[in-house]
Amino acid sequence: MHIVFTDCDHDSIDIERECVEAEGGRLTLCQDVTPEGIIANARDAQGLIVQYGQITEEVLAALPGLRVVSRNGVGMDTVDIEAATRHGVAVCNVPDYGTEAVSDHAIALALTVQRDITGLDRRLRQGEPGLGAAKPIFQLRGRRFGVVGAGAIGMATARKAAGLGFEVVLCDPRLTPGETTSEGWAVVSFDELLASSQVVSLHLPLTEQTHHLIDADALAAMREDAILINTARGGVVDTAALVEALSQGRLMGAGLDVLEEEPLAIDHPLTRFDRVILTPHAAFYTEESYVELKARSAQNAVDVLAGRRPRNIINPEVLAQP
Repeated sequence: MHIVFTDCDHDSIDIERECVEAEGGRLTLCQDVTPEGIIANARDAQGLIVQYGQITEEVLAALPGLRVVSRNGVGMDTVDIEAATRHGVAVCNVPDYGTEAVSDHAIALALTVQRDITGLDRRLRQGEPGLGAAKPIFQLRGRRFGVVGAGAIGMATARKAAGLGFEVVLCDPRLTPGETTSEGWAVVSFDELLASSQVVSLHLPLTEQTHHLIDADALAAMREDAILINTARGGVVDTAALVEALSQGRLMGAGLDVLEEEPLAIDHPLTRFDRVILTPHAAFYTEESYVELKARSAQNAVDVLAGRRPRNIINPEVLAQP
């Protein structure tokens, strides 16, 4: 059993290696996200563990011995799932490992922007103790917190927002506007959520349908006292349109953990705005979630190669193929 880890920006791959070696396998790290590099390094591999590596039709066709691709994360936008299914390759991910971590981070971003915490801190250190630049500051109770995407992370974020006193509303294609969830939260249309929410928090995958979901029109529909929070995928937001809206004062601010350009250039236009909080794709991380992610992504790959059904598989139909 040979599994190749295409790329990893973690401190080590000891957790993954221990999991693979416990099954009698071998794990190697190639640190190349390109199709060409992956092909060159994985010619004899039966499995791939992927962080940001591009698993394309080209890769799948060039590696006939490949049986599983396991994503070291949630999103699958770098893996051609249809092509993998055609080639009989199982595709796995870890969809629920970061629920608490990401929802914590979304709430932290919302509160930090809402109360201009970083601005207050920065100006105090510069000898400016006044509140003037931070105004307006609103209490949380009674403000509307709109959650776009009612999956595990979106629902955890909604729960935490409600606990702080926000009025929570949800929008999700699987839910019907006008419904009320068992928690008592109203389901509204996307347009209504944008028009009425003081916080708009994004919790959905990057697909053809969600790419630039928050575009110039969506931003124009939002309130001027609204905050945009994105802990999902950078491509869900049209960055240029967001910069324009912020420049024109049509949005109070934003908290962004994911961006279309990562890592962000130090002179990027988003860095000019005092009420924009930027974090480096860090929402997934807690000590607990880090270990869980690594162990489960490796275990998914090992289980497929050992003939077991993995805990999380996106295309289970390939397991029935001879």
